[in-house]
Amino acid sequence: MTTFNDYKYVRPDLTDAKEQFTQLYTEFDQAQSVEEQIQVIDKINALRNKIDSMFNLAYVRASINTKDEFYEKERDFFDDNNGEIVYFESLYYNALNRSQFKEELKSVYGEQLFDLAELYVKQFDESIKDLLNKENKIASEYSKLVASAEIEYKGETYTFAQMGKFLESSDREERKSATLAVQNYRAGLMNQYDDIYDRLVKVRHEIAVKLGFDNFIELGYVRMRRVDYTPDMVQNYREQIKTHVVPLAQKLYQAQAERIGVDRLKVYDEPILFTDGNESPKDDAQTILENGRKMYRELSPETDEFYQFMMERELFDVEAKKGKQAGGYCTFIDDYKSPFIFSNFNGTDHDITVLTHEAGHAFQVYRSRELSVPDYLWPTHESCEIHSMSMEFFTYKWMDLFFNNADKFKYKHIGDAIQFLPYGVAVDEFQHIVYGNPEMTPKERREAWQSLEAKYLPHKDYDGIAPLIDGALWHRQGHIFESPFYYIDYTLAQVCAFQFFKRSSEDFENAWKDYLHICDIGGSLPFNKIVEAAHLKSPFKDGTLKDVMIFLENYLDQIDTSKF
Repeated sequence: MTTFNDYKYVRPDLTDAKEQFTQLYTEFDQAQSVEEQIQVIDKINALRNKIDSMFNLAYVRASINTKDEFYEKERDFFDDNNGEIVYFESLYYNALNRSQFKEELKSVYGEQLFDLAELYVKQFDESIKDLLNKENKIASEYSKLVASAEIEYKGETYTFAQMGKFLESSDREERKSATLAVQNYRAGLMNQYDDIYDRLVKVRHEIAVKLGFDNFIELGYVRMRRVDYTPDMVQNYREQIKTHVVPLAQKLYQAQAERIGVDRLKVYDEPILFTDGNESPKDDAQTILENGRKMYRELSPETDEFYQFMMERELFDVEAKKGKQAGGYCTFIDDYKSPFIFSNFNGTDHDITVLTHEAGHAFQVYRSRELSVPDYLWPTHESCEIHSMSMEFFTYKWMDLFFNNADKFKYKHIGDAIQFLPYGVAVDEFQHIVYGNPEMTPKERREAWQSLEAKYLPHKDYDGIAPLIDGALWHRQGHIFESPFYYIDYTLAQVCAFQFFKRSSEDFENAWKDYLHICDIGGSLPFNKIVEAAHLKSPFKDGTLKDVMIFLENYLDQIDTSKF
């Protein structure tokens, strides 16, 4: 059995790749039939997959150990040459758009590929290759800065992820002291965070203008492959969050304060819902993974096959350790048809949420891995997150495997998801403000964030702790730095996942059948059509959020929190 450690990495020869791509595009243009063009497309996709496989292997291994000099250099290589790789991709999409057999190709591959191709062409021109490389290098500065964190606490040194267990302590003074340790560390880096973001905003604006856009907002939507919704639709959606979600979120915060016995919830109280602390996993990381084997075996034959594949090939790296990149993600190694799950378990309930969330991504891409169009391997981002967030709810039946009190976990998990929505749209609106006004100073950006907190997160009380009182909470959100305009996708998918939760509580079999269907179709449809294929209501539709919040509030009211 070939495991992940055996997956072979070889740095791509981009000069040779350029020659091969050039030859293939010439063959494509000279093809005399649609069948000939399909044969050339297969060769192009094989070459694209090879480069993408090497990129992902380098990225994963560098993120597992940011001090690994070899893979850090390889990740730098891809950062330095990102513009060239994007150029190869742009040639492919240009070729599709000008094909004399375009309509015949659409009948083979579907409309979505050509909609994506049109967007891709809009986002690239040879004149911006160097700027793209610059953008990637600056974004990497942020991830390296976060990964290099060494927070002194009680005579020991910890990463951000490792501080999680102290931040969620049942002892209020420990939570406060841990929060102060983390924020004092961040305060020392505040100017660096602001400077990195300032440079990112400016280079992205420059790229957008060079491509003929008014600002990066327009380009950001193109990059995110948003085929069937607009900024105006997103703005209306944010207003629905303010109207239907913020009041319930505030109600939950107030109940939390009363339950844990504080007059006013401080920032360091937010992670704690119960006086005896949150429900933590009862086992270590390896046991959690083994329990996952039982859970996915019982969930369905499809998930059993998938999880066995992941475990046998050692396609997990889940334990937090020094030198490891922060956060969690799922990626795919094309040449080995293998998903890979990366995370940082830290002994909190988040470990289980991350496992099921990233397994949702991995399961979807595992089901889609044989699709003939690499562009359909993943859906667009907001659709991807439907699979991950819904998996968190489909696995509710098995939470007793991981927790002594599963209801306690579920109450927090649902409440966290509700309270996430206002934060998620605040992150999105912040980016609309920033990229609509690229000359804002770092101080003005932080003031803009503070105004959004007042709108969406009125419960926030930082107890005078800097740099949070200076509007720097968003510095922790890597998506703002590395994946602009991504974050709203989580909220849209969360609303869809809530609907799957409702349906699974009423008719699990049919809800799972629809979930499996949208895993199988991958990214062959845009967001709203995937929602429709899943027999869900679009989050953009008036009334959807209202209905979902009523269901969730009723569900939470049935849980007797006095027992916790």
